[in-house]
Amino acid sequence: MRDDELLTVPEVMARLKISRSTVYDLLRSSQLASITLGRARRIPAHALTDLIRTRLEQDAA
Repeated sequence: MRDDELLTVPEVMARLKISRSTVYDLLRSSQLASITLGRARRIPAHALTDLIRTRLEQDAA
């Protein structure tokens, strides 16, 4: 996964093995950053990496 890659919601769902509603909950709560291109929502790959890193750090604390 390249750092500048833009992922779709289904791609994030598949990578994290979570539901569509959970992805949108993460987006709505600003835990996962995204951009909107027209009507399409895209998640930068680095935002997904940041979310995972943050969650791992929280679990380790």
